[in-house]
Amino acid sequence: MTDSGPEITRGLPALHRAAAATLYYEAFEQKLARLLGPPDHAVAALAESLNPDMCYVATAQGRLLGLAGFQWDSEHFVDPTLSGFCRTYGLLIGPLRLGALALLGRRSESGELLMDGLVVAAQARGRGLGSRLLDAVATHARSVGSSAVRLDVVDTNPNARRLYERRGFTAVRTTSVPVLGPLLGFRASTTMRRPVSDSDDARGGQP
Repeated sequence: MTDSGPEITRGLPALHRAAAATLYYEAFEQKLARLLGPPDHAVAALAESLNPDMCYVATAQGRLLGLAGFQWDSEHFVDPTLSGFCRTYGLLIGPLRLGALALLGRRSESGELLMDGLVVAAQARGRGLGSRLLDAVATHARSVGSSAVRLDVVDTNPNARRLYERRGFTAVRTTSVPVLGPLLGFRASTTMRRPVSDSDDARGGQP
């Protein structure tokens, strides 16, 4: 690791795809396990579904320590296909799993870049990586002409919400999820928004 800490870069290298899928699954296991089944199948399906262009990653000494996925201009970080799910789950179960995952789908609003997951490995937490990844995404949002970065945080993850608030996100609305939510391990989801400003150009991925 260099003196400046882990490096923040755009894009997911092929050698980190499996590690990224594992990190993503572990971070959102409470929701994904019910939709994607056993961990080995879920991670395999995610690995095939990740769009390497739609994320920033934190790496050090050849290891993936964190990532921030996003959606913009109809492209998604997690972008599953029917063929990929059929390869993982089979022709019968694949379409059912894909349909279940679609229940978590969100649509970006005009002019807003939508976060598609922020994940930091357990051994790398507390070093400001989450903040640096969020700032890198905000800088990218400004570069593509986005007016704001938007994300959703569930009520069972107060630590994440505190991080988002520290990095300039404010709550826009909270939505109760009385039917599907309890099945996925939460009861409400709060949409948060961070306007993109000139300062994001200077801040980039810095702490």
